[in-house]
Amino acid sequence: MKNLSRRLTLTLALGGALAASAAAFAMAADKDLIVFDWSGYEDPSFHGKYVEKNGDSPTFAFFGDEDEAFEKIRSGFKSDLGHPCSQSVVKWREAGLLQPLDTSKITGWKDLNPGIMAMKDLATTSDGKAWFMPWDWGDTQLTYNSDKINEKDVQSLKAFADPKYKGRVSIGDNVDDAYALASLAIGLKDWTKMTDDQFKQASDFLRQVHKNVRSYWTDTTDIVQLLSGGEVDLAWTWNDAAVQSQAAGVPIKSKKDTDEGISTWVCGYVLFKDAPGNIDKAYDYLNAVNDPEIAKTLVKDWGYGQANAKGMAGVDPAVLKEKGYDNVEKFVDKTLFQQPLPSELKLKMIAEFEKIKAGY
Repeated sequence: MKNLSRRLTLTLALGGALAASAAAFAMAADKDLIVFDWSGYEDPSFHGKYVEKNGDSPTFAFFGDEDEAFEKIRSGFKSDLGHPCSQSVVKWREAGLLQPLDTSKITGWKDLNPGIMAMKDLATTSDGKAWFMPWDWGDTQLTYNSDKINEKDVQSLKAFADPKYKGRVSIGDNVDDAYALASLAIGLKDWTKMTDDQFKQASDFLRQVHKNVRSYWTDTTDIVQLLSGGEVDLAWTWNDAAVQSQAAGVPIKSKKDTDEGISTWVCGYVLFKDAPGNIDKAYDYLNAVNDPEIAKTLVKDWGYGQANAKGMAGVDPAVLKEKGYDNVEKFVDKTLFQQPLPSELKLKMIAEFEKIKAGY
Protein backbone atom coordinates (compact mmCIF):
# COMPACT_ATOMS: atom_id res chain seq x y z
CA MET A 1 0.00 0.00 0.00
CA LYS A 2 2.71 2.46 0.98
CA ASN A 3 4.48 1.91 -2.31
CA LEU A 4 1.44 2.83 -4.38
CA SER A 5 1.32 6.26 -5.96
CA ARG A 6 -1.71 8.47 -5.51
CA ARG A 7 -1.44 9.87 -8.99
CA LEU A 8 0.73 7.54 -11.05
CA THR A 9 0.91 9.09 -14.51
CA LEU A 10 -0.01 6.76 -17.35
CA THR A 11 0.68 8.17 -20.78
CA LEU A 12 -2.26 7.17 -22.92
CA ALA A 13 -2.75 8.18 -26.54
CA LEU A 14 -5.61 10.50 -27.41
CA GLY A 15 -7.58 10.37 -30.62
CA GLY A 16 -9.22 7.41 -32.30
CA ALA A 17 -7.44 4.79 -30.20
CA LEU A 18 -8.35 6.52 -26.92
CA ALA A 19 -10.81 4.02 -25.50
CA ALA A 20 -8.70 1.04 -26.50
CA SER A 21 -5.59 2.60 -24.95
CA ALA A 22 -7.38 3.34 -21.70
CA ALA A 23 -8.80 -0.15 -21.56
CA ALA A 24 -5.31 -1.58 -21.92
CA PHE A 25 -4.45 -0.03 -18.58
CA ALA A 26 -7.61 -1.15 -16.86
CA MET A 27 -7.77 -3.75 -14.12
CA ALA A 28 -10.67 -5.93 -15.21
CA ALA A 29 -12.84 -7.44 -12.51
CA ASP A 30 -16.59 -6.84 -12.04
CA LYS A 31 -17.62 -5.84 -15.58
CA ASP A 32 -20.80 -4.18 -14.30
CA LEU A 33 -18.92 -1.23 -12.82
CA ILE A 34 -16.02 0.83 -14.19
CA VAL A 35 -14.22 3.29 -11.92
CA PHE A 36 -11.95 5.85 -13.62
CA ASP A 37 -9.39 6.67 -10.94
CA TRP A 38 -5.89 7.65 -9.86
CA SER A 39 -3.57 4.67 -9.63
CA GLY A 40 -3.41 3.22 -6.14
CA TYR A 41 -7.03 3.68 -5.20
CA GLU A 42 -7.91 0.29 -6.67
CA ASP A 43 -6.63 -1.30 -3.45
CA PRO A 44 -9.42 -3.52 -2.04
CA SER A 45 -8.87 -2.11 1.45
CA PHE A 46 -10.79 0.95 0.27
CA HIS A 47 -13.85 -0.92 -1.00
CA GLY A 48 -14.06 -4.12 1.04
CA LYS A 49 -17.80 -3.85 1.53
CA TYR A 50 -18.29 -3.66 -2.24
CA VAL A 51 -16.44 -6.96 -2.61
CA GLU A 52 -18.42 -8.49 0.24
CA LYS A 53 -21.69 -7.62 -1.48
CA ASN A 54 -20.77 -8.17 -5.14
CA GLY A 55 -18.07 -10.85 -4.99
CA ASP A 56 -15.31 -8.91 -6.75
CA SER A 57 -13.73 -5.49 -7.11
CA PRO A 58 -15.04 -3.21 -9.85
CA THR A 59 -13.07 -2.74 -13.06
CA PHE A 60 -10.60 0.14 -12.74
CA ALA A 61 -9.17 2.35 -15.46
CA PHE A 62 -6.54 4.95 -14.62
CA PHE A 63 -5.66 8.52 -15.50
CA GLY A 64 -2.60 10.63 -14.69
CA ASP A 65 -4.26 14.02 -14.18
CA GLU A 66 -7.75 15.48 -14.36
CA ASP A 67 -7.29 17.35 -17.62
CA GLU A 68 -6.26 14.07 -19.26
CA ALA A 69 -9.29 12.34 -17.74
CA PHE A 70 -11.58 15.14 -18.92
CA GLU A 71 -10.39 14.81 -22.51
CA LYS A 72 -10.76 11.03 -22.47
CA ILE A 73 -14.34 11.14 -21.27
CA ARG A 74 -15.21 13.88 -23.77
CA SER A 75 -13.64 11.78 -26.51
CA GLY A 76 -15.85 8.80 -25.81
CA PHE A 77 -14.22 6.69 -23.10
CA LYS A 78 -17.01 5.14 -21.02
CA SER A 79 -16.92 4.84 -17.25
CA ASP A 80 -19.45 4.84 -14.44
CA LEU A 81 -17.62 6.69 -11.67
CA GLY A 82 -14.74 9.16 -11.77
CA HIS A 83 -12.43 10.60 -9.10
CA PRO A 84 -11.74 14.29 -9.80
CA CYS A 85 -10.68 16.94 -7.30
CA SER A 86 -12.50 20.07 -6.25
CA GLN A 87 -10.97 22.44 -8.80
CA SER A 88 -12.18 20.28 -11.72
CA VAL A 89 -15.74 19.44 -10.70
CA VAL A 90 -17.34 22.59 -12.13
CA LYS A 91 -15.53 22.11 -15.45
CA TRP A 92 -16.70 18.50 -15.72
CA ARG A 93 -20.26 19.42 -14.76
CA GLU A 94 -20.50 22.39 -17.12
CA ALA A 95 -19.24 20.20 -19.97
CA GLY A 96 -22.25 17.94 -19.46
CA LEU A 97 -20.21 14.90 -18.42
CA LEU A 98 -22.00 14.25 -15.12
CA GLN A 99 -25.39 13.26 -13.78
CA PRO A 100 -26.67 14.21 -10.32
CA LEU A 101 -26.21 11.84 -7.40
CA ASP A 102 -29.15 10.38 -5.53
CA THR A 103 -27.99 11.16 -2.02
CA SER A 104 -30.74 9.01 -0.51
CA LYS A 105 -28.73 6.02 -1.77
CA ILE A 106 -25.46 7.17 -0.16
CA THR A 107 -25.05 5.95 3.41
CA GLY A 108 -23.40 8.60 5.56
CA TRP A 109 -24.06 11.53 3.20
CA LYS A 110 -25.08 13.62 6.22
CA ASP A 111 -21.80 12.70 7.95
CA LEU A 112 -19.67 14.46 5.33
CA ASN A 113 -17.53 17.29 6.69
CA PRO A 114 -19.64 20.49 6.88
CA GLY A 115 -16.71 22.72 5.95
CA ILE A 116 -16.03 20.75 2.78
CA MET A 117 -19.71 20.56 1.90
CA ALA A 118 -19.97 24.35 2.25
CA MET A 119 -17.49 24.98 -0.57
CA LYS A 120 -19.44 26.89 -3.21
CA ASP A 121 -20.58 24.94 -6.27
CA LEU A 122 -18.65 21.85 -5.20
CA ALA A 123 -20.79 19.03 -3.82
CA THR A 124 -24.14 20.68 -4.49
CA THR A 125 -25.45 23.51 -6.65
CA SER A 126 -27.94 26.23 -5.79
CA ASP A 127 -30.79 24.13 -7.20
CA GLY A 128 -30.14 21.52 -4.53
CA LYS A 129 -28.69 18.90 -6.87
CA ALA A 130 -25.67 16.90 -5.68
CA TRP A 131 -22.90 16.23 -8.19
CA PHE A 132 -19.86 15.21 -6.15
CA MET A 133 -19.24 13.05 -3.09
CA PRO A 134 -16.13 14.39 -1.33
CA TRP A 135 -13.99 11.51 -0.15
CA ASP A 136 -10.26 12.20 0.35
CA TRP A 137 -8.59 15.44 1.25
CA GLY A 138 -5.07 16.53 2.05
CA ASP A 139 -2.42 19.16 1.65
CA THR A 140 0.24 20.27 -0.74
CA GLN A 141 3.01 21.54 1.49
CA LEU A 142 6.69 22.36 1.81
CA THR A 143 8.71 19.17 2.21
CA TYR A 144 12.45 19.06 2.86
CA ASN A 145 15.45 16.91 3.75
CA SER A 146 16.16 17.78 7.39
CA ASP A 147 19.75 16.50 7.14
CA LYS A 148 20.56 19.04 4.44
CA ILE A 149 18.24 21.98 5.16
CA ASN A 150 17.72 23.77 8.46
CA GLU A 151 14.04 24.25 9.22
CA LYS A 152 14.48 27.96 9.91
CA ASP A 153 15.73 28.43 6.34
CA VAL A 154 12.44 27.22 4.89
CA GLN A 155 10.05 29.17 7.08
CA SER A 156 8.78 30.96 3.98
CA LEU A 157 7.53 29.50 0.72
CA LYS A 158 9.72 32.08 -0.99
CA ALA A 159 12.56 29.62 -0.32
CA PHE A 160 11.51 27.81 -3.50
CA ALA A 161 12.76 30.83 -5.47
CA ASP A 162 15.96 31.34 -3.44
CA PRO A 163 19.00 30.96 -5.77
CA LYS A 164 20.88 28.98 -3.11
CA TYR A 165 18.54 26.05 -3.84
CA LYS A 166 19.29 26.04 -7.56
CA GLY A 167 19.06 22.47 -8.85
CA ARG A 168 17.75 21.17 -5.52
CA VAL A 169 14.02 21.89 -5.94
CA SER A 170 11.09 19.91 -7.28
CA ILE A 171 7.44 20.87 -7.63
CA GLY A 172 4.67 18.87 -9.24
CA ASP A 173 3.97 18.88 -12.94
CA ASN A 174 0.49 19.97 -11.94
CA VAL A 175 -0.93 23.38 -12.76
CA ASP A 176 -3.25 23.50 -9.74
CA ASP A 177 -0.56 22.78 -7.17
CA ALA A 178 1.90 25.09 -8.92
CA TYR A 179 -0.45 28.07 -8.87
CA ALA A 180 -1.54 27.23 -5.33
CA LEU A 181 2.13 27.59 -4.30
CA ALA A 182 2.50 30.82 -6.26
CA SER A 183 -0.76 32.26 -4.93
CA LEU A 184 0.29 31.62 -1.34
CA ALA A 185 3.75 33.05 -1.99
CA ILE A 186 2.27 36.37 -3.14
CA GLY A 187 -0.13 36.47 -0.18
CA LEU A 188 -3.31 35.31 -1.93
CA LYS A 189 -5.52 32.81 -0.09
CA ASP A 190 -8.58 32.86 -2.37
CA TRP A 191 -7.41 32.14 -5.89
CA THR A 192 -10.93 32.43 -7.31
CA LYS A 193 -10.54 36.22 -6.90
CA MET A 194 -7.13 36.43 -8.60
CA THR A 195 -6.72 39.68 -10.54
CA ASP A 196 -4.71 40.06 -13.74
CA ASP A 197 -1.92 41.71 -11.75
CA GLN A 198 -1.89 38.88 -9.20
CA PHE A 199 -1.83 36.34 -12.02
CA LYS A 200 1.28 38.05 -13.38
CA GLN A 201 2.89 38.13 -9.92
CA ALA A 202 2.15 34.42 -9.40
CA SER A 203 3.48 33.51 -12.84
CA ASP A 204 6.63 35.57 -12.29
CA PHE A 205 7.20 33.73 -9.01
CA LEU A 206 6.90 30.36 -10.78
CA ARG A 207 9.45 31.55 -13.34
CA GLN A 208 11.88 32.21 -10.49
CA VAL A 209 11.13 28.76 -9.02
CA HIS A 210 11.69 27.19 -12.45
CA LYS A 211 15.32 28.38 -12.33
CA ASN A 212 15.84 26.18 -9.25
CA VAL A 213 13.85 23.14 -10.40
CA ARG A 214 15.85 20.00 -11.02
CA SER A 215 12.77 18.02 -12.01
CA TYR A 216 9.00 18.43 -12.11
CA TRP A 217 7.64 15.33 -10.39
CA THR A 218 4.67 13.50 -11.87
CA ASP A 219 3.60 11.16 -9.05
CA THR A 220 4.42 10.28 -5.47
CA THR A 221 6.79 7.46 -6.44
CA ASP A 222 8.71 9.97 -8.56
CA ILE A 223 9.15 12.60 -5.84
CA VAL A 224 9.92 10.04 -3.13
CA GLN A 225 12.72 8.69 -5.32
CA LEU A 226 14.03 12.20 -5.96
CA LEU A 227 14.05 13.01 -2.25
CA SER A 228 15.38 9.68 -0.99
CA GLY A 229 18.04 9.55 -3.69
CA GLY A 230 19.34 12.97 -2.71
CA GLU A 231 18.60 14.52 -6.10
CA VAL A 232 16.39 17.21 -4.53
CA ASP A 233 16.21 18.57 -0.99
CA LEU A 234 13.22 20.91 -1.18
CA ALA A 235 9.85 20.03 -2.69
CA TRP A 236 6.21 21.05 -2.89
CA THR A 237 4.39 17.75 -2.33
CA TRP A 238 1.28 15.97 -1.15
CA ASN A 239 1.10 14.46 2.34
CA ASP A 240 1.99 10.96 1.24
CA ALA A 241 5.48 11.91 0.00
CA ALA A 242 6.71 12.56 3.53
CA VAL A 243 4.78 9.55 4.89
CA GLN A 244 6.37 7.16 2.41
CA SER A 245 9.86 8.68 2.73
CA GLN A 246 9.78 8.45 6.52
CA ALA A 247 8.58 4.85 6.31
CA ALA A 248 11.68 4.13 4.21
CA GLY A 249 13.92 5.71 6.86
CA VAL A 250 14.75 8.88 4.91
CA PRO A 251 14.93 12.16 6.94
CA ILE A 252 12.18 13.93 5.02
CA LYS A 253 9.88 16.31 6.89
CA SER A 254 6.84 18.32 5.86
CA LYS A 255 6.10 21.78 7.18
CA LYS A 256 2.54 23.05 7.57
CA ASP A 257 3.43 26.19 9.52
CA THR A 258 5.32 28.24 6.94
CA ASP A 259 4.67 31.99 7.01
CA GLU A 260 2.31 31.69 4.04
CA GLY A 261 0.76 28.32 4.86
CA ILE A 262 -0.31 25.32 2.79
CA SER A 263 -2.76 24.40 0.08
CA THR A 264 -5.62 22.01 0.76
CA TRP A 265 -7.37 19.96 -1.89
CA VAL A 266 -10.47 17.79 -1.80
CA CYS A 267 -11.11 14.90 -4.17
CA GLY A 268 -14.09 12.60 -4.48
CA TYR A 269 -16.42 10.70 -6.75
CA VAL A 270 -18.80 11.70 -9.53
CA LEU A 271 -21.31 9.70 -11.57
CA PHE A 272 -20.89 10.06 -15.32
CA LYS A 273 -23.89 11.01 -17.43
CA ASP A 274 -23.50 8.14 -19.86
CA ALA A 275 -22.51 5.55 -17.26
CA PRO A 276 -22.73 2.18 -19.03
CA GLY A 277 -22.79 -0.10 -16.00
CA ASN A 278 -25.04 -1.06 -13.13
CA ILE A 279 -26.19 2.07 -11.29
CA ASP A 280 -26.93 0.16 -8.09
CA LYS A 281 -23.34 -1.10 -8.02
CA ALA A 282 -22.13 2.47 -8.44
CA TYR A 283 -23.88 3.37 -5.20
CA ASP A 284 -22.55 0.19 -3.58
CA TYR A 285 -19.07 1.47 -4.35
CA LEU A 286 -19.78 4.98 -3.03
CA ASN A 287 -21.10 3.47 0.18
CA ALA A 288 -18.08 1.21 0.51
CA VAL A 289 -15.49 3.99 0.24
CA ASN A 290 -17.56 6.32 2.44
CA ASP A 291 -17.56 3.75 5.25
CA PRO A 292 -16.17 5.49 8.37
CA GLU A 293 -13.73 2.61 8.95
CA ILE A 294 -11.86 3.56 5.76
CA ALA A 295 -10.57 6.71 7.46
CA LYS A 296 -8.17 4.63 9.55
CA THR A 297 -6.38 3.31 6.45
CA LEU A 298 -6.51 6.61 4.59
CA VAL A 299 -4.95 8.58 7.45
CA LYS A 300 -2.38 6.02 8.63
CA ASP A 301 -1.07 4.72 5.30
CA TRP A 302 -1.57 7.72 3.03
CA GLY A 303 -1.53 10.71 5.37
CA TYR A 304 -4.85 11.92 3.94
CA GLY A 305 -8.12 12.74 5.63
CA GLN A 306 -11.51 11.22 4.84
CA ALA A 307 -14.34 13.64 4.10
CA ASN A 308 -16.58 11.55 6.33
CA ALA A 309 -16.34 13.44 9.64
CA LYS A 310 -17.62 10.41 11.55
CA GLY A 311 -14.75 8.40 10.09
CA MET A 312 -12.14 10.96 11.14
CA ALA A 313 -13.59 11.01 14.65
CA GLY A 314 -12.94 7.28 14.90
CA VAL A 315 -9.21 7.45 14.07
CA ASP A 316 -6.75 6.92 16.91
CA PRO A 317 -5.90 10.41 18.30
CA ALA A 318 -2.19 9.51 18.31
CA VAL A 319 -2.33 8.75 14.57
CA LEU A 320 -4.24 11.98 13.90
CA LYS A 321 -1.59 13.95 15.75
CA GLU A 322 1.24 12.18 13.93
CA LYS A 323 -0.31 12.98 10.55
CA GLY A 324 -1.24 16.56 11.47
CA TYR A 325 -5.01 16.17 11.76
CA ASP A 326 -5.33 16.62 15.52
CA ASN A 327 -6.16 20.32 15.26
CA VAL A 328 -7.08 21.17 11.70
CA GLU A 329 -8.42 24.60 12.66
CA LYS A 330 -4.98 25.83 13.74
CA PHE A 331 -3.75 26.19 10.15
CA VAL A 332 -7.01 26.94 8.31
CA ASP A 333 -6.30 30.68 8.37
CA LYS A 334 -3.14 30.02 6.37
CA THR A 335 -4.68 27.64 3.88
CA LEU A 336 -5.51 28.10 0.23
CA PHE A 337 -8.43 25.79 -0.45
CA GLN A 338 -8.31 24.57 -4.03
CA GLN A 339 -11.85 25.65 -4.79
CA PRO A 340 -13.25 25.39 -8.33
CA LEU A 341 -11.69 28.04 -10.57
CA PRO A 342 -13.46 30.12 -13.22
CA SER A 343 -12.90 28.31 -16.51
CA GLU A 344 -11.19 31.29 -18.16
CA LEU A 345 -8.67 31.60 -15.32
CA LYS A 346 -7.93 27.87 -15.30
CA LEU A 347 -7.21 27.93 -19.04
CA LYS A 348 -4.85 30.90 -18.54
CA MET A 349 -3.00 28.99 -15.83
CA ILE A 350 -2.64 25.90 -18.01
CA ALA A 351 -1.24 27.88 -20.94
CA GLU A 352 1.13 29.94 -18.80
CA PHE A 353 2.45 26.98 -16.82
CA GLU A 354 3.42 25.24 -20.07
CA LYS A 355 5.41 28.34 -21.07
CA ILE A 356 7.10 28.50 -17.67
CA LYS A 357 8.18 24.84 -17.80
CA ALA A 358 9.56 25.44 -21.28
CA GLY A 359 11.67 28.31 -19.96
CA TYR A 360 9.64 31.20 -21.37
